[in-house]
Amino acid sequence: MSKILISLTVVLFSYGALGQAGVSHKSFDELLQKYVDESGMVDYKGFEADRSKLKSYLKILETNPPKDSWTDDQKLAYWINAYNAYTIELILTHYPVKSIKEIGSTIKIPFVSTAWDVKFINIGGEEYDLNNIEHGIIRKEFDEPRIHFALVCAAMSCPKLQNRAYFPETLDRQLTQASKQFLADGSKNEFKSASKAKISKLFNWYGGDFNNEGTLIEYLNKYAPIRLNADARIDWQDYDWALNEQ
Repeated sequence: MSKILISLTVVLFSYGALGQAGVSHKSFDELLQKYVDESGMVDYKGFEADRSKLKSYLKILETNPPKDSWTDDQKLAYWINAYNAYTIELILTHYPVKSIKEIGSTIKIPFVSTAWDVKFINIGGEEYDLNNIEHGIIRKEFDEPRIHFALVCAAMSCPKLQNRAYFPETLDRQLTQASKQFLADGSKNEFKSASKAKISKLFNWYGGDFNNEGTLIEYLNKYAPIRLNADARIDWQDYDWALNEQ
């Protein structure tokens, strides 16, 4: 093989490898380790002081939208991290607030009814809000109910914000861990016995996601600390929208 052919092969291979590489979530991972504690509580003042680093990460997301050549795990990790990072950015834009629900209601933004409708995200030249990412992309394109334990809406009753970013190579393990942690958190889900549980309203709001391949109880039994009977009584926890701030 000629040197020109060899060089061309190397260039094409390298280009293909880059196309498969996804993006780096390292800087977001470092921020989470620094400003989120083990219980998922967030140091928003710390994030605010280090906001340039957060904005640099968001710029990486904005200029590197998922490509067809990416794996599903690369795409899903991208969108989960994007949702969580942009939620933090939204809070910081309006900080201090006592609840994310103040944004778009108490704080007046024209044509916006809730924080999740605020069009402040630009990825690959497309404008998005948080609802677009969660419902229009993640829930629409990925058959993965565990995302509900990874997407964090900055409220006390939400699943805890992990102090590590999601990475494609560990995504399955991370999603399973987040699911088990959420269900084991007694402030969000109470498993009193095999015959009775009082669980998060997430399971009510997104019921169709959890009973797509069986009953809700069958789904809960995959990750809950106590195995429920098939006829167990299910009640719903009140949802606390207070900010998840340290």
